[in-house]
Amino acid sequence: MIVFQSLTKAELAELLLPLSRIRSSRHPEADDPEAAAKLEKKERKQAAYRAQQIFHWVYQRFVTDWDQMTDLSKDLRNWLKENVTIFRLTEKVSQQALDGTHKFLWTLHDQKTIESVIIPAALQEKDEVGSDAPTESELMGQGKRFSGRETKTAIDSQKWGRLTVCISSQVGCAMACKFCLTGVQGLDRHLQTHEIVTQVLETRMRAPITNIVFMGMGEPLHNLDNVAKACQIILDQDGMGFSKRKVTVSTSGLVPAIDELGKRVDVSLAISLNSTTDEQRSAIMPVNKKWNIKALLDACRRYPLGPHRRITFEYVMLKDFNDSMEDAARLVALTKGIPSKINLIPFNEHSGAEFKRPSDEVVKKFQRYLGDRNITATVRISRGRDILAACGQLRSIFGTARGTEKHKDWAGLKVQAVTESAQATEDQSLG
Repeated sequence: MIVFQSLTKAELAELLLPLSRIRSSRHPEADDPEAAAKLEKKERKQAAYRAQQIFHWVYQRFVTDWDQMTDLSKDLRNWLKENVTIFRLTEKVSQQALDGTHKFLWTLHDQKTIESVIIPAALQEKDEVGSDAPTESELMGQGKRFSGRETKTAIDSQKWGRLTVCISSQVGCAMACKFCLTGVQGLDRHLQTHEIVTQVLETRMRAPITNIVFMGMGEPLHNLDNVAKACQIILDQDGMGFSKRKVTVSTSGLVPAIDELGKRVDVSLAISLNSTTDEQRSAIMPVNKKWNIKALLDACRRYPLGPHRRITFEYVMLKDFNDSMEDAARLVALTKGIPSKINLIPFNEHSGAEFKRPSDEVVKKFQRYLGDRNITATVRISRGRDILAACGQLRSIFGTARGTEKHKDWAGLKVQAVTESAQATEDQSLG
């Protein structure tokens, strides 16, 4: 069986073309070369139209039953049922945080598990330290285990200014970045195109997603073929119809793949930089030993950017490692001349991690230094901490992750999560 979500619209049209030829082959003018050419053009137009119809049904109307696609002929629907399957992910665990973050753990056909997260941003919410949003220390002082505004707003409410889905590109990850929990888990396999596309489809069935970021489990450019094809389907205006400005692919720094991505698909690029010297970066990101900071930034300068578009440099701030004013000064020098913005990410601590989160004061000072030098620098608010929304956490507790025995308190967290999930189910049934 062919998986529908693995096909671009052009590939689907090509697949449907023989069906048109079977119906039109009886025409006597098919023996005339000129008539045959006209007939070929007509058949291709018909196949393209049918592909467009099917894309609309699945990606815009969220219909996954061929029989419900009522403007398709019965013969075509029967052929689709026999030859093409619409893939669905199995939801293993779903948890929503106090701040609106919604995390999903999906089970794949081989029983491997992956994560996707819907991250809402309210219209009035600001994402800079020192803004109206409460700081981490303020929230912790209130006895809360999350960062961001507490909310009772439904995930599909129009009060959200932005709903971003963070999707995975691999089962696990091979990059072994020291600060990343998924890196501890190692790589099981690449996700196929349909497994990537369906994460977006499943979350769109649940909420009006506005943005997509490839920042979940895995290194997207390590799985370039499937990620690039998934982006083509996501961007198709007859399919999901996302703007190229609303789809961001993040990478730890696979330089040849950055060049190739720019040739294949027009999406936004984010670079997980995290350090300002090669010695520092190689200590936490093994990929830097193959492609150093200079090679990475040269690739950024080559990356095709349209008017008013910028590369995002992600900078995970680790206490007493890369959060000094010397680091800030080097960061300014490194990114000079590259249309960019810097996303500062205070480290989201997890059990077994060797790094700590810097204080709010250190983060504010670092951000202020960049801002004073006309560099756009935002601070990412830690979201969904009460549901273990950091990449890899939910999978390690409920899924099939390897290498997580280092995280001593996870057995307790699993008991707590199961208890809270059961209590939520009971409360819902009582309601």
